[in-house]
Formats: sequence, C-alpha cells, structure tokens
Amino acid sequence: MTFSIDGKTAIVTGAANGIGLAIGRHFVDHGANVMFADMDEARLAHELGDRASEDNIAYFAGDLRERLTIANLLSATIDAFDRVDILINGSRQVLLTDPLDPDDTSLETLLDQNLMASYRLSQLIAKRMIKQAEGKDEGPVGSIVNLSSIAARRTHSELLGYSVSTAALDQMTRSMAVALSPYRIRVNAVAFGSVMSASLKQSLKDNTTYRSDIEDHTPLSRIASPGELADAVQYLASDGSGFVTGQILTVDGGRTLLDPVEAPAH
Repeated sequence: MTFSIDGKTAIVTGAANGIGLAIGRHFVDHGANVMFADMDEARLAHELGDRASEDNIAYFAGDLRERLTIANLLSATIDAFDRVDILINGSRQVLLTDPLDPDDTSLETLLDQNLMASYRLSQLIAKRMIKQAEGKDEGPVGSIVNLSSIAARRTHSELLGYSVSTAALDQMTRSMAVALSPYRIRVNAVAFGSVMSASLKQSLKDNTTYRSDIEDHTPLSRIASPGELADAVQYLASDGSGFVTGQILTVDGGRTLLDPVEAPAH
C-alpha cells in the first residue's frame, strides 16, 4: 500500500504561510485537489501566484472561528471540487502567557483558535464525508489530521496557553476518532517539535541564541523543514494508514526523549 493522495480533495487551513502552505503545496504536487484556507487573503494570493489558476488549486479567505465562515469554506470547496476527502486542521497560533496576570486572555484566545475552530470545522466536514459515502458499505470515507505540538506534554510556563490548547486538541483527536470510527472516518494528529514555521523564523530573528538552544535539546541536532512535516501528514491522510486512528504521531527529532522542561518547545 502506498501513501497516495492522488485524486483526493483536501482542505488545508492555516495555508497562507509556513507549515500549512508547505502541506498544501506538497499535496498539490502529489496529485490532490487542494483548497488553501486562511484569514490572510492577500498572502494567499501572493504565495499561490500564477498557480492559483490551476485546476486542482483553489483558495478561501476568512476567520474560521466564525461558524458562517466555516460553512462558506465547505461550500466553496464543493463548488470547486465537488467533494472533500481530507481535512488538515493547520490553523494555529502561538502566544506567550503570563500565568499571574488576571487580564491575560491568551488562554481563551488560543483555545478558540487552536481548538474550537478545528473542532467545529471537523464536525461540519465529517458530516459532508458521511453524506458522500451514502450507499457505500465499505472502504475509507475520509481522513482528518490535526496539527498539534509537543508543547502539549512539555512544561514551559510562558507557553501555558499554547500547551493547554494543544493538549486539548490531542484529546479531541482521540475522542473524535472513536466517535467517527463507525462512519469509517479516521482522525489523527501530528505533534511536532521545532519546524521552520513563520513564527519560529521570527523567533530566530529576535533571539540570536534560540537556534543553538533548540539544536542542543534535539537529538537530531537540527530544525525540521516544513516539507518533512508534510510527509508525515500525507501518511496519515492517505489510505496507506487505513488502520491508524486516534493517534498522535510525534515528529520532533527526538526532543521529547530528553528531560529538561524549560527547553524551547515550539
């Protein structure tokens, strides 16, 4: 069994830059129809450039924390490609948290962005996948892949909100995997360590010692490329992982094998 996604239709959120953009491009290059979704329409148009006119590429801009926007995203995908087989919940945000500041709203913000938006979109897309499979008694129906983080099981006080939101996303992944298994929809997540995302690039610019800190606490001694994460996501999205559901696949260069709790976690 190969990890082919050729001919399948995928929605990728958080697709205007960094990891989400890399996953979307990777899927297109491997034969999938891809709806690139993000809040930043100008960035989407810029990054896709002339490729936006290709038959297997479409894009949608809007705030996926809004229920109407989620419904419009699904409608746009069906208009463009007639169906949806794969959902990649890649829209995520990283904010620092002050645990002693009662006015700090980062936890609420990150739960809404990193958890609830993915939850609501997964519900809606799962219903569409089930509808598409009516009359089909066997075979895969759909795959949902959530982008999580090893911060979910590390302890870093400044990342309290991010850690809590990704830990909740991991549990959502497991719970939805059980709930959707009767419909032959698989739900998994990729928990990644240091990948060269847009936010990490900015952090490296702001802190000249950050790269060496990360590399020193990663057994493979480097930062992953977005393409390496895209390979892992493709595996979980493809029928080649057809007996895999409810799993959190760790892609971190061995970071979680080490003990220091204050090591950089994203």
